[in-house]
This record gives sequence, structure tokens and C-alpha cells, in this order.
Amino acid sequence: MSRRPRKVCFVTIGATAPFDVLLSNVLNKSFLEALQQHEYTTLVIQYGKEGRAVFDKFTKKHAPGSPERCGLDIQGFGFKQDGLLREMRLTKSDDKLDSLEGMILSHAGSGSIMEALRIGVPLVVVPNPALQDNHQEELAREIEKNGWAVTGRLDNLAQSVEKAEDLRRAARSWPPVNSGETKYKRGLAGVMEDEMGFVD
Repeated sequence: MSRRPRKVCFVTIGATAPFDVLLSNVLNKSFLEALQQHEYTTLVIQYGKEGRAVFDKFTKKHAPGSPERCGLDIQGFGFKQDGLLREMRLTKSDDKLDSLEGMILSHAGSGSIMEALRIGVPLVVVPNPALQDNHQEELAREIEKNGWAVTGRLDNLAQSVEKAEDLRRAARSWPPVNSGETKYKRGLAGVMEDEMGFVD
């Protein structure tokens, strides 16, 4: 039996404010089944300041290979002084490593979002409703409106896997997302004419 190409979902809960409800939903069977359905092989979780107990409880209760892991290699860590760029890059496709493009699921912290957007893979942003003076909902709505990411809902996190796949398809479509109503109306020929300076 041939080995499936690696496809990574990287989840960041954040390093400062606890977001255990997101972590619990990421480890929920419905979310893991959604990843399996879309051919993910690996789930890497940055579980944050206080999430280790939740992560350890799941991994001790459900050993590698158990049905509750839905065929996924599940890994986790708390905090890295040098940032999350290395883990985020695991989600990029790489022919040499036999890996397909995956996705990043992030809490709605602006630093994590900016770093994830630079990677260029589908991004799901999940606001933390427990934060006071919460600007995260507004930030998540704005980046979704612009087609840069999709907003995930805690009560239906599995759906965000499908939304990430839709975002991937939209990013590969023509005309490009955010191209404006008429900018690419004439297709590739129009773009070439504009770039080369041709006029009608």
C-alpha cells in the first residue's frame, strides 16, 4: 500500500490568553473526521499557555492508531521563543517532501494572522468570545470580507475545514480574488495588455 502525501493542519491557540474551548473543539471527533475526509495526515497544535492539560488528556486517553484520532498523526507543543514560522511552513506544498498544501487554523490574534497570511495557505480565524473588549470578531469579519481568510465558529469547527477548501479553490480561480469588478474582465489577454502597456 502506497503512503499518502503529507497534508498538515497547523493550529495555533495563542501564547498568552487561554483558549481551551478552541483546543477542545480541535480535538473533537467531528473536526478530526473533517480533516480525515479532506485527506489530512497530520495535525500540529500549538496549545498555548494553559492548554497542555487538555492536550495531554486527549493523547493519553487515545493512543496513536486509535479510532478517535481518525488516522491523524497528532502533535502538540506549548510555546516557542522563536515563533511559529517553522510550523506554519509545514502547511505549504513541497514536491520534494511529498506534501500537499494544508491549512492554518488560528485564534484571532493580529500577530498570528499576519504571520499566517504571509505563508499563503488557506487560513481559518476563530475569535475568542471570552476576551473583554473583543476586537477579534471585527478583525475576523473584515479579513473574511476581503477574501483573505475564513471565520471559524466554535460550535461548528468541522465546517471550517470545508470553508478552507473553498478558500483554496477561490484563490486558484480566475479572475483572482480581490481583482476588482472590472480589472480582469478581459481575462489573461487583458492583464497582459495592461502590463505591457498596450492600449485599444
